[in-house]
Amino acid sequence: MTAIAAMMDELPEPQLSGKGDGKGENMRWFFRVSSSVIFATVCMASAAAESPLARDAEESLERATRYFVSEVSAHGGYLWWYSEDLKERAGEGKATETQIWVQPPGTPSVGFAFLRAYRVAGNEVFLNAAKGAADALVWGQLASGGWQYKIDFDPVGSRQWYFRRDKEKGEPQGKRKNYSIFDDNTTQSALRFLMAMDEATGRKGAYHDAVEYGLDLMLRSQFPNGAWPQVYPPPSEGYWNYYTFNDNAMNDCIAVMLDAFRIYKDGRYLASAKKCGDFIVASQLPSPQSGWAQQYDHDMKPAPARWFEPAACCSATTIGNIRTLIELHLETGEEKYLKPIPAAFDWLNRSKLRENLWARFYELETNRPIYVTSDRKVVYERVNLRPGYSWFGDYGHSKVAHMYENVTALGRDKYIERRNRPLSAEEKHQRIRRLEAHARDVISAQDAKWRWVENGRIETSTFIRNAGILCDYLEMMKETGRNSRSGKAVPD
Repeated sequence: MTAIAAMMDELPEPQLSGKGDGKGENMRWFFRVSSSVIFATVCMASAAAESPLARDAEESLERATRYFVSEVSAHGGYLWWYSEDLKERAGEGKATETQIWVQPPGTPSVGFAFLRAYRVAGNEVFLNAAKGAADALVWGQLASGGWQYKIDFDPVGSRQWYFRRDKEKGEPQGKRKNYSIFDDNTTQSALRFLMAMDEATGRKGAYHDAVEYGLDLMLRSQFPNGAWPQVYPPPSEGYWNYYTFNDNAMNDCIAVMLDAFRIYKDGRYLASAKKCGDFIVASQLPSPQSGWAQQYDHDMKPAPARWFEPAACCSATTIGNIRTLIELHLETGEEKYLKPIPAAFDWLNRSKLRENLWARFYELETNRPIYVTSDRKVVYERVNLRPGYSWFGDYGHSKVAHMYENVTALGRDKYIERRNRPLSAEEKHQRIRRLEAHARDVISAQDAKWRWVENGRIETSTFIRNAGILCDYLEMMKETGRNSRSGKAVPD
């Protein structure tokens, strides 16, 4: 082994650090290594060489994209999974050949993967694929301004919903449905993707119009106290209209408004995000149970939602709100967003089932872990629980706690500076070495049709993950001056 190779093997493992709610968010690896002038010189000298693997990675990504666009998509949009022969397809439920899903990992999530590939490789194939996804979302935007879970392009099936294009043509709504969904990052993910497309294509035309219309919904649907409901306008009274944290509804709304402020520099959007942050502060439950409920009624009391979601203090919501408060502090510099966090961590530390494991729900006042059985009974034991629901878990606690420790130890400015600092030549080289192995695995996993098939399924989440790995690798190669195919398209 050479001295340089030995030095490389002794470098520490990367520490993963990320930002977002856990539904498909970008990750950055930060490395702490000592400088080496000799090693940096060797890295820079080798950076000019063109990499065959980079060419293969871009070809793999382009071929996979072409297959997705030509064989998998419906009117430019996507579901969650397809059988290998494409005869079965589904989002959260079964779907037809004319339907696409908005709820992640559906159309906006796949569109983001295409857009990132375009930004990294500069290949029009990726941009056109992203435009197809964006066009599908524009077509399915509701007159209320947002989106439902899915879009149906069937002429009959689509008539149950009242779209923006119908309203602009002067058609009456009649009995058609027109409520926008904030649950499960549905409207939020569509709007964030369209904002990214608007920025990438010059802030004009259909994408810009859809974004402005959608952001108007965001401002209009926000309660005076800063909260958002799960659905707007609500189809009925009840939990649809509650102040809703469940499934990160409000957290994702804040993310939309922060994105909008960064892109459009309109102070209304930052004010909206801060207003919801103030609601998070105000809705924290009193000590000693200093967490948050999944939803609150209009009297600011924790409220039940579906039959298996009792009014309770919720660990998952608490951890998500801590992350959002930290992000608001980093965005605004305002200390008020950090003040509720120590008490929330204190409650979490006292409430764990064991190390890194919490019940989702804790009974109000007694703080006993509670669960709901298949026969709709609230119980204290994990027996006969309603399936298909997260009754206990880590909920991202370790990452959020680490983030908070770093922010408070370093201070806001130094934390942001460290988070945004460019990697050194050695760090780039180390990351490339690690990404090379992942990129080779991704490329070798493709079948003869350039698909990634797992357990007999073509899954959009698999495509998004593997496209992200290839983009990570290509991006690092680009940063070190190792060009791939410079955006040349693969012949048909």
